[in-house]
Amino acid sequence: MKYTVITGASSGIGYETALGFAARGKNLIIAARRTEELEQLRANVLSMYPDLDVVVYTVDLSITAKVHDFYESLKEYEIETWINNAGFGNFASVGEQNLDKIETMIHLNIEALTVLSSLYVRDYAEVEGTQLINISSGGGYTIVADAVTYCASKFYVSAFTEGLAQELKSKGQAMQAKVLAPAATETEFAKRSMDLEDFQYEGTVPKFHTSKEMAEFLLNLYDSEKIVGIVDGETYEFHLKDPIYPYAARQRK
Repeated sequence: MKYTVITGASSGIGYETALGFAARGKNLIIAARRTEELEQLRANVLSMYPDLDVVVYTVDLSITAKVHDFYESLKEYEIETWINNAGFGNFASVGEQNLDKIETMIHLNIEALTVLSSLYVRDYAEVEGTQLINISSGGGYTIVADAVTYCASKFYVSAFTEGLAQELKSKGQAMQAKVLAPAATETEFAKRSMDLEDFQYEGTVPKFHTSKEMAEFLLNLYDSEKIVGIVDGETYEFHLKDPIYPYAARQRK
């Protein structure tokens, strides 16, 4: 059996993406820190699609050792698609940001994503039909005031994934690497970014997408041959694009 791995699946885009892939008959490996929410997702999936296999992994991917352990624990499964969705943001000026939170954010947004992507490519680059999808942000292509460090972390995700996609193509390898760049989306992002107990998008944020809409965009990207799926920050239209960052192929002698 083949599986789709989704990190950060306990809520938001990850949660809705799991439901979207389940609707296509895909077996799931869902991972996040919160066991109760993952078990609820599993129950929801199986209530609609009882023939699927849904594997739950509780893991904090901001801890490097646990990232490696998590990947190693999946060796028995055949993984068709890997979606690195786990991540969080931060709103504060650089001089005033909480460095404990920032270090955790960098470990999760950059380090865990890089390690998991690298290990998946190492094992599956030559396997037909495989895809790696990394979740960036509109802030991975535009620097937002008071979110400089967060945006920089997502610039990394965008550049890393676009570069990987080019590398895979240049080597003629079967795997596709893609990057999704949402704009404002109704998730727990704002709460954690601003350290709030609650945040209501309706009436506060002028434009935003629901998590379900963003999961649908992700599936559009999955179905396409394009590398970037990005939401226009002004019109909020979703576009599928070729790589945005310039790529200089190495000159070989």
